[in-house]
Amino acid sequence: MHFSLTAQPPARQRADCLVLPIHASRELSPAAAAVDTASRGQLAEWLQNSPLEGGASQAPVTFYGLRGVSATRVVLVPVGARDKLDVAGFLKAMRKAADAVLASGAGSAAVHLDGIAIDGGDDGLAVRLCVEVFAAQAYRFDESKSKEHRDKPPKLRRVLLAAGGDTRRAKTALACGDAIAAGTATARTLGNRAPNVCTPAHLAAEARALARAHPKLSVRVVEEAQMRRLGMGAFLAVARGSRQAPKLIVAQYAGGKRGAPPVALVGKGVTFDTGGVSLKPSAAMDEMKFDMCGAAAVLGTLDAVARLELPINVVGLIAAAENMPDGNATRPGDVVTTLSGQTVEILNTDAEGRLILCDTLTYAARFKPETVIDVATLTGACVVALGGQAHGLWANDDALAGELLDAGTAAWDRAWRMPLWPEYEEGLRSNFADIANVGGRDAGAVTAAMFLARFTRAYRWAHLDIAGTAWKQGKAKGATGRPVPLLCRFLLARAGAA
Repeated sequence: MHFSLTAQPPARQRADCLVLPIHASRELSPAAAAVDTASRGQLAEWLQNSPLEGGASQAPVTFYGLRGVSATRVVLVPVGARDKLDVAGFLKAMRKAADAVLASGAGSAAVHLDGIAIDGGDDGLAVRLCVEVFAAQAYRFDESKSKEHRDKPPKLRRVLLAAGGDTRRAKTALACGDAIAAGTATARTLGNRAPNVCTPAHLAAEARALARAHPKLSVRVVEEAQMRRLGMGAFLAVARGSRQAPKLIVAQYAGGKRGAPPVALVGKGVTFDTGGVSLKPSAAMDEMKFDMCGAAAVLGTLDAVARLELPINVVGLIAAAENMPDGNATRPGDVVTTLSGQTVEILNTDAEGRLILCDTLTYAARFKPETVIDVATLTGACVVALGGQAHGLWANDDALAGELLDAGTAAWDRAWRMPLWPEYEEGLRSNFADIANVGGRDAGAVTAAMFLARFTRAYRWAHLDIAGTAWKQGKAKGATGRPVPLLCRFLLARAGAA
């Protein structure tokens, strides 16, 4: 889908579909008012006799063949009160608008956002969010279906946006929205692929494909033999029961000054998690293919950063492995030595994400990073605590935590800060090793973060637990691509390009 800006008056837009917001109490936006004038009052006349009040919860209304208007269809989108238009309301309205346009079979659409002011946002916010919404609603994943069972691809190929206000800001917002949408789609597609397709080797191949597409991105892979020589005992313990060799994928984006400390993004990439010997219940185990969504988010973020050519250095470290039961699999009670030299008693082989992450976080220190952020579908406890709305956020630096919270709010991909207090570390004590890989039942998401914190004392670090946000269940089952928008917004701000 191609997005571009337009300065064409709304009534003269030569698009299959013209999208016009209206406010509560039937108040027309400037673009809708211009179309009403061109149609000699047709819109206002219809609104006077309709039940449409303009509230954001109402469905769009489509007009065909409106006189004086070049577009074939005109879609009126209720967005709520002018002085109370927040991000949530705007997103809800734009999703409904995008669905209406896609259902109409239109090949092109012009969305007029002139005069639409989102509370707390600048001129470009509506543009960026509109691009992301239209791309997300048009996303389809059917590559694993036979041709006869695939859905018809959306006909919508071109979306024009009229923003008004600062044109330069609108152009920047459009470019950011387009790149974030592409990166989010990359993450969603990787997450949605079947686990017999999306293996550690497949993730490595996809990373290399990204590097071929972006000149400033380079990729190398640390293979199993090298991990053994390095002493990555925790990482290797997870992969022992699988026939799929583990991979530590190192993707480096060199957009900043040579030698400038990078931001390191570490992604958990367990391509399928049976729980190992500590076998999971069979119900919904198919969803454990999503246990690599942290890795997918890192690759999606690198895709977006490279598309935007941000002036910043970023290192993506993807810890990829498969956790399977086998005669060679790690047992509860085994003790392993990590890359850091600390020993870990593995009490539960289903707490495997922290094992591959702890060695990868230690490995990250060799890049002398300015900041390290790990992204992981780490704990069911985080789902219980926060549900599917907010990512769990832990950080050993208050300023970094604030940056990530602000980025999440700006991207509407929000996080919630959780405690990282030393008192919680008591639950990880072991009689036989330096630390156990699980604590008790209480505060499971916090003790998991406390485990990772032991391996991040050399740098500023934050941990995002995305177990509740990385995918949806039920009828809409599939990867969400989160937290690509949050991470992109964070890096945009770091690069001075926000």
